[in-house]
Amino acid sequence: MAERIRVQKALSRAGVMSRRAAEEAIVAGRVTIDGRVARLGDRVDPEQEILALDGISVVIDPDIETHLLYKPVGVVSTASDPQGRPTVVDLVPSDRRLYPVGRLDADSEGLILVSNDGELTNKVTHPRYGVTKTYMVLAEGKMTPAGVRRLTTGVELDDGPAQALAAKLVDATADGTLVEVVMGEGRKKEVRRMFSALGHEVLRLVRTAIGPLTDPHLAPGSSRLITPEERRRLLEMVKEP
Repeated sequence: MAERIRVQKALSRAGVMSRRAAEEAIVAGRVTIDGRVARLGDRVDPEQEILALDGISVVIDPDIETHLLYKPVGVVSTASDPQGRPTVVDLVPSDRRLYPVGRLDADSEGLILVSNDGELTNKVTHPRYGVTKTYMVLAEGKMTPAGVRRLTTGVELDDGPAQALAAKLVDATADGTLVEVVMGEGRKKEVRRMFSALGHEVLRLVRTAIGPLTDPHLAPGSSRLITPEERRRLLEMVKEP
């Protein structure tokens, strides 16, 4: 068992708030330890107990890491690959045992999380929790506004109907159409198959956001640790089933 530390120190060390603000949150009854309301003077075990602020768990275990990575085309969303292809885990500078949070097809690019945070992984990957993914899609040919709306009204695929939560026409020329698409689920190559079913093959697909998480400054192949506030905002949008 790890050393038990005072709750306000744990919150401060986790980067959630200052010790003074943490003390005020404890007095206000906003902090819990394993579901029990914490009191000033309480201590917490970072490895064994769940510390939460306003019902959102706080990572206080120093071994827990979550990285936001811009996955380049050709990199696979697995921890290892029998074909020897580069993986998202290979691109993250960490000595922890990390895993991809969900998947992003090898021929697609953009944001993916790599983490050993079990709670975050479960709630981001399971469709029932409603964490959205946003994509910028360059499709072949010129799509009409009506065609773009079809993405939200529903497209029939070979494994059942598929439907975007939102679709916005960004630009359209004879050479290609740029569409922003928000999805609530992530079946294999679902976005590509939806466009193909409408007669427009996808030329490029970039995931630009995972829930509220985005970073337009990340270059392909680069990554960074997410902040405690970003983790909190991500879990706040989770829809409990």
